[in-house]
Amino acid sequence: MNTSFSHDIDDEYEKFIRRMNPPRVVIDNETCKNATVIRVDSANKHGILLEVVQILTDLNLIITKAYISSDGNWFMDVFNVTDQDGNKILDEGILDYIKKSLGPESCFLSSMRSVGVKQSMDHTAIELTGNDRPGLLSEVSAVLRHLKCNVVSGEVWTHNTRAAAVMQVTDEETGAAITDTERLSRIKSLLCNLLKGSNKSSFANTAVSNSATHTERRLHQMMFADRDYERTSDGVLDDGQRPNVDVVNWYDKDYSVVTVRCKDRPKLLFDTVCTLTDMDYVVFHANIGTEGPTSYQEYYIRHLDGYPVKSEAERQRVTQCLKAAIERRVSEGLKLELCTTDRVGLLSDVTRIFRENSLTVTRAEVTTKAGKAVNTFYVRDASGYPVDAKTIDSIRQVIGQTILKVKGCPEDQKSAPQESPTSFLFGGLFKSKSFVNFSLVRSYS
Repeated sequence: MNTSFSHDIDDEYEKFIRRMNPPRVVIDNETCKNATVIRVDSANKHGILLEVVQILTDLNLIITKAYISSDGNWFMDVFNVTDQDGNKILDEGILDYIKKSLGPESCFLSSMRSVGVKQSMDHTAIELTGNDRPGLLSEVSAVLRHLKCNVVSGEVWTHNTRAAAVMQVTDEETGAAITDTERLSRIKSLLCNLLKGSNKSSFANTAVSNSATHTERRLHQMMFADRDYERTSDGVLDDGQRPNVDVVNWYDKDYSVVTVRCKDRPKLLFDTVCTLTDMDYVVFHANIGTEGPTSYQEYYIRHLDGYPVKSEAERQRVTQCLKAAIERRVSEGLKLELCTTDRVGLLSDVTRIFRENSLTVTRAEVTTKAGKAVNTFYVRDASGYPVDAKTIDSIRQVIGQTILKVKGCPEDQKSAPQESPTSFLFGGLFKSKSFVNFSLVRSYS
């Protein structure tokens, strides 16, 4: 049978089942004292758990507790969620969005909605994978600026000496997606050579397209394909931050039981469910909870072939991949937040200043909305040590900012030194280029 024809039949059958058994979403703000309870009942399909978790995570909701059951043809989830400040969700706009995204109306959306795939002609997506090194983001940003590409959004992750990035760029002059095939080929070639650096035999990969996937899921897929989980840790995380993952088989029920214990943080459930889904495991039952700063996750899984984990090698691979998925988003060091009017070359200028002050970026999030750039960087000293106060002062003097916050260290209590006359000269230069609001926050999340 033609594969495409078979896929169409499966897709139509799935739509038929969902119409006959439409999803039901119940949102309860009365039962639980300190969280909003969201219950989702739906016909079961592979990937539906990730779809639900992704929608909740993209709304920046904190999942404090969850119970999942999908043994058979029906899927039942219960999530306790709060906002970023630990409060119940009372915003009617958010509650209505959840009902529409997960409820009966979702049956009639395109099947591409499943797990965040969408088409976009507003920008060109650039994907990069290669060896991490100090100043890499600065070099990539400089090349993109030279090629007249404006970075409107993107994320950069580093883990176990590897780096991955997904960036959305537009043409500097038109503000539209880049569609010229020769230009795209040149962008891809130059960036690939940059990633390889002086070691031309090292592995690097670049891709450009006008289709977009869910950025964070794509980063997990890229680093998984790059096998970052096999490499020796770079030693950034201390023992208290390292996740504890165990995989054992429950032979009476033909399940593999995966337990995860680690420091709780936002998007943790998304990271683990995303990895299990991309490794083709089905979650039949799960219990998610927190106790103080610690998160506990327990999954009952089988592979898509219907079998639990079948070998020691497979068990070790599941363990390594889940640990890597959790660690990729853990960034120890200094968190820098930049909020200013957007302009072409902003990312290149900011990361150049970091590089000139011996800072290396371990993770970055770049967003642009309504002409405003909101960028977050996690940085540490290029030698691996924490950033000291002198480096912070140097950056402040060059950029000429008065809003400078450092949390979680003694520098918080110190009064800010007076700016030198030189800083006013440089400050005027950067302020004329829309450097307005620059704040630094210590973070170990």
